[in-house]
Amino acid sequence: MLNPVWDDWLPKYGSARNMSVLQFTNFFLYIIAGALFAAVCLPRYATQRSMLLIIAFATGLTGLLWHTWILWVAIAVPDGIVLSIGNAASFIGLLLAITGLMGAADKSLRGLAGGLFVLAAVAALLTSHPATSELAAPMTWQIQSHILISLLAYGLLTVGVIVALYALAQERRLQAGKFSELNQLFAPLETTERLLFGITTAGFLVLLIAVSTGVAFVDDLFAQHLVHKTALSILALVLFGALLIARWLVGWRGKRAIYLYLWGFLFLCLAYFGSRFVLEEVLGRSWS
Repeated sequence: MLNPVWDDWLPKYGSARNMSVLQFTNFFLYIIAGALFAAVCLPRYATQRSMLLIIAFATGLTGLLWHTWILWVAIAVPDGIVLSIGNAASFIGLLLAITGLMGAADKSLRGLAGGLFVLAAVAALLTSHPATSELAAPMTWQIQSHILISLLAYGLLTVGVIVALYALAQERRLQAGKFSELNQLFAPLETTERLLFGITTAGFLVLLIAVSTGVAFVDDLFAQHLVHKTALSILALVLFGALLIARWLVGWRGKRAIYLYLWGFLFLCLAYFGSRFVLEEVLGRSWS
C-alpha cells in the first residue's frame, strides 16, 4: 500500500516508482551547487566568480525546495509521520543543505558549503520510497514533537561533525606544510573552531531539550527496547557538555576538542541508527 499523500500530490507521475527520478534530480542539483561553491574559492575561477555564485545559489535553493517537497511527501501521513532510517538520514541531509546555503553567504565558508551540499546529495538519495515505507503508527503531538526535536539535534550535530573533520584536515595540512590551491577551500582555522563550538552549543541545547521531552512524553523510556537509545543519548549529552565546559574553563581547542566531539557524535549515532537497526532489522521489532 502506497503512502496516501503520494496519491494526492503526485498523480501526474502515475506511481511512486518515479520517486527515484525525483531523488536523482535532487542529487544532481545538490552536486552542481556543491561543485560551484567549491569552484568559486579557487583563484583560477576568479573572473567567472560572480556568475558561478549566482548559479550556485540558484541551484542550491532549487535543490533545497525540491528536497523539502520530496521529503514531506515521503514522511507525512494522516495519522502521523513515517521516519524510516532513510527518511531520518534524508531529513538530516536537508539540514546540511540549509546550513550550506546559509554558510555560503560568508565567502570564507564556501568551501565548507560545497562539502555540505555533496553530503546532502547523498542523504537525499536515502529517502524511503512510499511503497517500502511502513505506515506510521498513530502518534500524539507530544511524541511527534519529541521525534522532530531529536532529529533537529542530530542534524545540527551532524553539521558539527563535518566542521570538525574540516578543521582536522585543515590543521593537518598546516602542520605538514602543505600549501596549494586547495588551501583556498578552507576558512581560517580560528573561524572554523568558533563555528564548531557555536554548532556544538546549539546542538547540545537542542539535544538537552530532546532528552527532556523524551523523559516527559515517552512511556517506559527505560524499557528493554529503548534503554540502549536512552543510555547512549545521555552519554552523548554528557560528552558534549564536558566539551563545552572544557572550552569555557581551560580553552580546549584543536585535536583534543575535535576527537571528544567525534566520540560524542559516535554515541549519538549509535543511540538512533544503531539501536533502530538492531530493533527493526535484527530483532524484527517496531521502533515505536
